[in-house]
Amino acid sequence: MNTPTALLFDIGNTRIKWGVLEKNNLVRTGSIAHDKLRESGFSALTTRLPRKVDCVLASNVAGQSFATRFSGVIGIHCNLDVHFAHAEREAYGVTNSYRTPRRLGVDRWVAMIGARGESRSALCVVDAGTAVTIDGLDGSGQHVGGMIMPGIVLMASALHTNTGELPLVRVGRKSNASGMDLFARTTDGAVQMGALCAISGAIERAVGTLRRSGLRPKVILTGGDASRILTELDDKVLHRPHLVLQGLARMVPNAT
Repeated sequence: MNTPTALLFDIGNTRIKWGVLEKNNLVRTGSIAHDKLRESGFSALTTRLPRKVDCVLASNVAGQSFATRFSGVIGIHCNLDVHFAHAEREAYGVTNSYRTPRRLGVDRWVAMIGARGESRSALCVVDAGTAVTIDGLDGSGQHVGGMIMPGIVLMASALHTNTGELPLVRVGRKSNASGMDLFARTTDGAVQMGALCAISGAIERAVGTLRRSGLRPKVILTGGDASRILTELDDKVLHRPHLVLQGLARMVPNAT
């Protein structure tokens, strides 16, 4: 039986990541910012995409209005219906902890499925994007719950918007939060260090709580700010830039 070729999309709040799945491997990936689509139209995306695929599957947190426009454009481009993933009660080795399963963010759900496909141990799944989500799974795949907090850029923006004198900080790609460098000597640096430490501290506390409950979680980190955070965490943290696409790849057989 031939394995389907699938076009996969991780539609976030800031950018869209995409990947082509062939013979169960992601062979091409790319990304584009929503700002670029607003400036140049969807052709800025479709010119990068193949037309001949067997299915199109997306995880979308950008809202229903965007989903409608997106499915129309991509549907015409590929001559296929676009399937949108949604959180379920139980699927692909993961059991949802939410009383109303679909209220769990689909990006969190699909990321957990991607992580579960890689490891059957307890997990702490971190998606560090516009918002940062931290979700725990026990060894059976039971979701124990999670947390959501602003990402680095949102924290910096909130400080500027809601204070009288703090500047709008342009967040750099690299940090220097080692030793006494944790204590910045400029306002910009102090804002960046504060945001970085808030996020890395939340991850460390989540992992510590899981360990005290008897679990030994692997930490799997994804998202646009993962590279900024990675150096502040234990060197055993697994960085998976395409974790949501990996989760979607596991769903392809049921989408064709």
